Amino acid sequence: MLDLIIAGGWVMPLIVCCSVVAVSICIERYIALDRQKIAPSHLLATVWRDLKQGELNAKKLNDLRASSPLGAILAAGISNRSQGRDVMKESISEAASHVVHDLEKYLNSLGTVAAIAPLLGLLGTVVGMIDVFTQITTVGTGNANALAGGISEALLTTAAGLIVAIPALVMHRYFTGLVDTLVVNLEREAIKLVDALHSGTHQEY
Repeated sequence: MLDLIIAGGWVMPLIVCCSVVAVSICIERYIALDRQKIAPSHLLATVWRDLKQGELNAKKLNDLRASSPLGAILAAGISNRSQGRDVMKESISEAASHVVHDLEKYLNSLGTVAAIAPLLGLLGTVVGMIDVFTQITTVGTGNANALAGGISEALLTTAAGLIVAIPALVMHRYFTGLVDTLVVNLEREAIKLVDALHSGTHQEY
């Protein structure tokens, strides 16, 4: 493996760095975007019970806001429940925009890695081919094995760039879709609370 990195020239360490960044982001986002951490399944039912029983005091509201992204959205709505449905929805939308920003953390960086890794590979190949043709003009084509070896080394960086870029692109698309799904679920839960507070009916969650 080290021989391949050395053979790829000065571009190869940059591609390796891209792979390290991509793997680190994928691991971090996989852990951070756990559905139960983002939107605990029984949180809305607990909040609704506390509201009906009049137990949702300032301390519990602060704890709710800090507990999870869903908790932050619900807390924003509850804080403005006396201002009417429209104000409550507006506060929920504002809180949701901050949550979405946090959920999409590092995804732009992952997309950048997916975009530049093949370009780095192509750059390494172009530089390697320039060296090969420089060798041809200097010593001729008498040593075919040396020329073939030089060409294969030049193509290593393209292969390495694609090996990094393809999984990075796949994971970027996966996490982007996951964030979209999570956001829809968060909005659905928040709207349930809004409807329950302003419909005058008692609902069970």
